[in-house]
Amino acid sequence: MTSGTLLEIWTSPSSGADMVGHDSIEATADLGLTGDRYAAGHGSYSKPGLHPDRQLTLIEQEQLDWLHDTHGISMSGADSRRNLLVRGIALNDLVGKRIRIGDIEVEGIRLCQPCKPLSEVLGFDFVHLMLNRSGLNCRVVSGGTIQVGDQVDAI
Repeated sequence: MTSGTLLEIWTSPSSGADMVGHDSIEATADLGLTGDRYAAGHGSYSKPGLHPDRQLTLIEQEQLDWLHDTHGISMSGADSRRNLLVRGIALNDLVGKRIRIGDIEVEGIRLCQPCKPLSEVLGFDFVHLMLNRSGLNCRVVSGGTIQVGDQVDAI
């Protein structure tokens, strides 16, 4: 699957703050999404220049569906704490590849693994269930606007 659709856009102004949903948002090259904790340097792992892979994160709706269908655990796009919820594109195949999302281009840097603090926030341990199913960490190569409904293409 090399093409999909952007379903949801999420940001958080600081580490641990509630996620905020958007219909559209601006992305800045080598920085991230406007108003997001990592673009502002307020993320848990924010250290200028050290974590370009945290500029944008994606997760597949199919993985959240799998978690529910297989284990009865419901997790929303906001619960995942990823920036973009997508459908129809296999993110694990995109490490080291470029992706076009609306007007922007990103590079898949590494798989985004689940974290123990998120389990604590959500109130259930899903870390072992979601290994290699928790999305993709990306660097923003070229900025612009993205909006819900945009096509997501491996390039």
